Amino acid sequence: MKNPRYRNYLIWFLILGIILVVIFGVNSQSNTEEVTLSEVVEKINNGEVSAIERDDTELKITLEGAEEPELESQVDENVEDLPALLESHGANAQNVKGINYEYSGGGGIGPWLGVLTGLLPLILIAGFLFLMVRQAQGSNNQAMQFGRSRARMFSGDQSNVTFDDVAGVDEAKEELQEVVEFLKEPEKFIQLGARIPKGVLLVGRPGTGKTLMAKAVAGEAGVPFFGISGSEFVEMFVGVGASRVRDLFDQAKRHSPCIIFIDEIDAVGRQRGAGLGGSHDEREQTLNQILVEMDGFDTDTNIIIIAATNRPDILDPALMRPGRFDRRVVIDRPDFRGREAILKVHTRGKPLGGDVDVSTIAKSIPGFVGADIANLVNEAAIVAARKNKKSIAMRDFEEATERVILGPERKSRIISAEERRIIAYHEAGHALVFHFMEKTDPVRKITIVSRGMAGGVTWTMPEDDSNLGTKTEYLQNIAAILGGRAAEDLVFGEITNGASSDLEKVTQLARTMITRWGMSDKLGPRVFGQREELVFLGREISEQRDYGENVAQTIDEEVHQIVTEQYQVALSTLREHQEQLDIIAERLLEVETISREEFLEILGEVPSGESQPSEPPPSNLKPKRSYPQEEEEDRGDLPNIGTAPSPA
Repeated sequence: MKNPRYRNYLIWFLILGIILVVIFGVNSQSNTEEVTLSEVVEKINNGEVSAIERDDTELKITLEGAEEPELESQVDENVEDLPALLESHGANAQNVKGINYEYSGGGGIGPWLGVLTGLLPLILIAGFLFLMVRQAQGSNNQAMQFGRSRARMFSGDQSNVTFDDVAGVDEAKEELQEVVEFLKEPEKFIQLGARIPKGVLLVGRPGTGKTLMAKAVAGEAGVPFFGISGSEFVEMFVGVGASRVRDLFDQAKRHSPCIIFIDEIDAVGRQRGAGLGGSHDEREQTLNQILVEMDGFDTDTNIIIIAATNRPDILDPALMRPGRFDRRVVIDRPDFRGREAILKVHTRGKPLGGDVDVSTIAKSIPGFVGADIANLVNEAAIVAARKNKKSIAMRDFEEATERVILGPERKSRIISAEERRIIAYHEAGHALVFHFMEKTDPVRKITIVSRGMAGGVTWTMPEDDSNLGTKTEYLQNIAAILGGRAAEDLVFGEITNGASSDLEKVTQLARTMITRWGMSDKLGPRVFGQREELVFLGREISEQRDYGENVAQTIDEEVHQIVTEQYQVALSTLREHQEQLDIIAERLLEVETISREEFLEILGEVPSGESQPSEPPPSNLKPKRSYPQEEEEDRGDLPNIGTAPSPA
């Protein structure tokens, strides 16, 4: 009775049976009166009986003037001649002959109907009791299962993910290879007195492949793999989480050697004492049970615990000590070679066009993690399918990159001719200042096609994956980002709100240069302000000022000076190359998009007709330098005419 559909059928059957019992009960209740055979004879002698209907042992007597039987009596079933029986009991022979006799012949459905009518209530009561018992058993089973672990187990031969499916994190694979060797050959370590790490904590940004790495470890080792999320331990009822932890480790011990993978362990592993319920809430009891299971008295088991988190700073220190998670494996964003390897994994088995250069694509998407690259390849395939192509071309990857970063084209957006002209000069100003600054990234594409909140975009592509940036590089990037506003001021003598995003970026960058990176001549190499975090929330909520008002005023003056000076640099650069600015803007108004080759040709740096390599897909997701708040994307809260490469 586990199928709910059949259970419903049974309930409806019982309801129908109850209705039938009620109907039969109503029909069986008649107005007839039970009399003796002597009383029947008396009424025959008085001439009151008009008809007698016999049904086996039952007599139904109809009186004169009545349409339905009003009396009932019983006779022996062996009596065959009813009139003779009545005469033998003193009935008037003449009156007996005047009666209309009807015989049903006995048997038929009558007796069975009576039996069924009698048994049907018993059947319904038995069915009702059966349902009650099953419901009680189901409730007990659910109560017993409530504290059971919800981890999903995969046997070693079920996992088809190996280290070959994980790319871009070679150092992490080397660290985890030791775990695989221990699970395969534990004697190799035991005979030397070595102790394999009890737990491995995978640390990395979202999408870097932490869960995939854990699956690859299980696939390589060929052992059972228990996977569960940290949030699945915690329930509203106190003690359930700890019970599930005990049950999970009990299952793991029965399948030892094995791997337990806890995804998003920060859901239960946050530092104790910071919960809303003090030190005795459900989450902390669950954490206590995890700590005991990992390194308690019963630790002689071949169980490897792998956990993943992107917030290692909020985990309880007891989790991080040796004997528990005593090895931390960082899975960071892949570099150029890593992105290329990940692209090869995700394009494996897909029909690629002859012009697709995986190396060029990898170079054009700095900052992309594994999940981003998988999404990029999928979007490129969707773009190709929408065009009814049989293979994925390089142009499809370019369009997919733009869709992933900024969103689809807003073709329905109505732009006036004057606004379109302002956008063209804005983007041309960005491109020219980027080009003529020595320390900035090269321009790869300029477009005034509206995407997302941006009216246009100037795309750049870093030449390498360097994470270090000099003061000169940051200053020149500020000038390039201000190039769009400078072009509006220079050409139209008026400024718009289209540079709101650019102003936000340069202000944040200049303040970070002064307060975090010590790039101020007046204030020197100091860090100003201490960032505070609320551990329970796991996020930064404020910045504590550890400096006075005079220093705060100096910081504001320094920020103002940097932004103002670089704005003047952008203006002077555009004045010097105003002729090229006009040509580029007019060309954008004509064709809407300019490639790098055409851009350089306009500047006179590429001979006309010279063969150029295939244009790589543009990107402005992550420049080669580290900027403040690099995890936050430009949300475009204010209207933007265009955007320079985002420092985020």
